[in-house]
Amino acid sequence: MTKDDYLEVAKRTIRMEARAIELLEHRIGQDFLLACKLIINCPGRVVVTGMGKSGHIGRKIAATLASTGTPAFFVHPGEASHGDIGMITDKDVVLALSNSGTTTEVVTLLPLIKRIGIPLISMTGNHLSTLATAAEAHLDVEVSCEACPLDLAPTTSTTATLVMGDALAIALLEARGFTAEDFAFSHPGGALGRNLLLKVHDIMHSGEKLPKVNINDPLRHALLEMSKKGFGMTTVVNDAGVLTGVFTDGDLRRAVDANIDINAISVSEATKPGCKSINQNALAAEALKIIEDFQITTLVIEDLNHHPVGILHLHDILRAGIV
Repeated sequence: MTKDDYLEVAKRTIRMEARAIELLEHRIGQDFLLACKLIINCPGRVVVTGMGKSGHIGRKIAATLASTGTPAFFVHPGEASHGDIGMITDKDVVLALSNSGTTTEVVTLLPLIKRIGIPLISMTGNHLSTLATAAEAHLDVEVSCEACPLDLAPTTSTTATLVMGDALAIALLEARGFTAEDFAFSHPGGALGRNLLLKVHDIMHSGEKLPKVNINDPLRHALLEMSKKGFGMTTVVNDAGVLTGVFTDGDLRRAVDANIDINAISVSEATKPGCKSINQNALAAEALKIIEDFQITTLVIEDLNHHPVGILHLHDILRAGIV
């Protein structure tokens, strides 16, 4: 094969699989609705099973369901016939995968599933197959041919099955009103979980660490507060404790450059009104966006009454792993 041959084979494979996926859209109908209903009304879990390549796809579908609000797990059909059928309860629903719909290890489970008395959803490439006709709902993933030139290796068929599984999972996700925060609880260990779970109040400096002065205080009080707390700034509040702005070391430099006697003026005379702030219940990822967008290093945290309750530095966000 030439270099061009390799590229053409790759492109042909992509075209064939893309076409198979396009055709799936026309098969979404009453059986898909019934499958969704059976799972939504299931008080237990979705038990996914499949042999060989269908089993690999089944494991992924089970994982996608579980992480998007539908409790699910995979059971190997061969192991199910040797004891693992005990993992399935009368509150579950079974999702069985087989391209031919006649896979021996999967078909062997049908009497056991019927005896338990739970719903069966099939996903096959043959709507007249044993597995398809035994199921309450059948999801048709038939493909005209595999991308494999021998029409043997599961390629197009496994892609179609995977996409149908994703379609099912996302339909259920939306039906359940599954949120980004719900998703984060399923992924607490990675960056995604940190971005979606970590709130500003979890990492801010608060209490005695918060630099704060009254707008009518002498400016020298602001300088002392900045030096004491070490943030290079201090929040400024009015007599009601409401945030009115901040005084920073940049404001101090500008005052010195203007030959202002810093010992003779109040904070209000050297502070511009307003500042960038965020609510304490906001996501830390939102705070990072504000810091990046406005090219600042410190962000004021406030409560619902606009009282400053904390300070968040860029380094705090980086240490928390929000990137």
